[in-house]
This record gives sequence, structure tokens and C-alpha cells, in this order.
Amino acid sequence: MASPREVMSIREASEYLGISPDTLYRYVYQDRIPAFKLGNRWKFKKTILDRWMERKISQGKNRRRKGKG
Repeated sequence: MASPREVMSIREASEYLGISPDTLYRYVYQDRIPAFKLGNRWKFKKTILDRWMERKISQGKNRRRKGKG
């Protein structure tokens, strides 16, 4: 797979994240993932998605630690 561009389409972002485009659309409409509209198409900035994923990973680790206490 080619390296992802800085601004990605739904298809590119779904491949980058490893989820289906339908799931990504659902996350967008539920405000669960950062996205913006350019014209009538949803776009995703790679650096923002990377930060979002890091926060999700940290939140998951924090939940596991609390459960072990």
C-alpha cells in the first residue's frame, strides 16, 4: 500500500484505519472521529487521525489499569 496522503478521502482513511468505509461514515455522523467536509465530501487529516488514535490507545490502557485495581 502506498503511504497515506496528509488529507485523505473516506476510502483512503478507512484503509489507513483498517475499518470499512461504512463504519467510518457511521463514526463521522456520530462525531466519534475528527473529519471535515470539503465541498460535499468528507476528508480526514492524517496527523489529526494519528493523534486521535493515540488518545484512543491511551484511554484503553487507562480503562484496563482501573479494572485491575
